[in-house]
Amino acid sequence: MDVLKSPLKSASDGYLQLKKDIIRGVFPAGRKLLMSALKERYDLGVGPLREALSQLVAEHLVVAVNQKGYHVAPMSLDEMRDIYDARANLEAMILSLAIERGDDSWEAEILARAHTLSKVVEVKTQEQMLDTWDARHKAFHSAIASGCASKHLLQLRSQLLDQAERYRQLWLKSTVFSEEALVQKRQEHSTLVELILARDAPRASHMMREHLLTPIPIISEIIRTTSPFS
Repeated sequence: MDVLKSPLKSASDGYLQLKKDIIRGVFPAGRKLLMSALKERYDLGVGPLREALSQLVAEHLVVAVNQKGYHVAPMSLDEMRDIYDARANLEAMILSLAIERGDDSWEAEILARAHTLSKVVEVKTQEQMLDTWDARHKAFHSAIASGCASKHLLQLRSQLLDQAERYRQLWLKSTVFSEEALVQKRQEHSTLVELILARDAPRASHMMREHLLTPIPIISEIIRTTSPFS
């Protein structure tokens, strides 16, 4: 796959852009990451690149193969299901705590984020749709989670989001441009907000779990039919 050079200003920029490229599939699962190509693409030296790669190894997005350099981490159905199950259960628990602990300003932020997300239909191009909907959807769910007021739970949530992201991108690219899928998600988000405002923790947490598990069948089918994953 040909990639265009994307000059960056710092080592941290290099890490963030390489991570984004791996998540978005510019470098697919199993691809060897050649230092020469990475140096040219990110306009960085070997030291900063190794630092970025080491950080991505720690995040399980890259694997270091003895005597063979760095490769993009493999993807599999079993891993995807495990990550999604862990994320859905954690998010459901976080929501229960958020309903218990969240205040009026927390509710107001959720309403604001939900309103902004609902307006993505105004975006015209596919690339804008993908980037804008994705960013606003994450902001909506982050606003909900913030009410739990637990730094450590939110850190765990962030780590699982990173692990799920490569799989989630497969789902996004196949559904975010579908009006049917967008309508379904808007309905789910609306119902979720209603349950949160009603402070109905059992029903809200159950719905959150089901909401986050819905992409699994779609992603599974994509992996089985189009992707050389294990």
